[in-house]
Amino acid sequence: MKSRTSTIAGLISGLLLIGGCDADKAARQPQDQFLENIANYCGQAFAGEIVANEPRTNEPDAFEGKTLIMHVRGCDAPEQEIRIPFHVGEDRSRTWILTRTEDGIRLKHDHRHEDGSEDAVTMYGGDTSSEGTENRQEFPVDQESIETFKREGLNASLENTWAMEIHPGKAFIYELTRPNGREFRVQFDLTKPVETPPAPWGH
Repeated sequence: MKSRTSTIAGLISGLLLIGGCDADKAARQPQDQFLENIANYCGQAFAGEIVANEPRTNEPDAFEGKTLIMHVRGCDAPEQEIRIPFHVGEDRSRTWILTRTEDGIRLKHDHRHEDGSEDAVTMYGGDTSSEGTENRQEFPVDQESIETFKREGLNASLENTWAMEIHPGKAFIYELTRPNGREFRVQFDLTKPVETPPAPWGH
């Protein structure tokens, strides 16, 4: 009888432990898990390629034909903030900043000049408006960014939505879309780390 009681108690204890683990995992989903998926690559750099850039125009493209490198670099407290410099050839002006907020995740684009000073168009982006998934988060343009774009005459950017995807062991994707059909996507190969680049300008 004692043995049976001990067995039942053990089973109950085990079920409670499993339930607690499941609850903890659920509490981390999906935005905390999204950040953790990226943080697992802290300190590493990866090469990317443009997989969508529509519609095509006759204007020179700043990204075409350039070496594209992302570097998961700012990881002092990755559960709260991750910084990812995005190098386009020798241009080290861009850093993506992901910040965990009470309501979701915020994406900002930190743009600097070579001397480290801020570009006139910097710290633009947006906050998630839904919980997303552990693999994909979307960031509609925020009001602060809209005001910046209006001030600088960048009216095409007033309806921007950015997105990031992380598929562990496979790929990281950065995306920009607009309702008018504009789509820009860069896909980075997470299976092949590359040499880490110099620090981004101003950092």
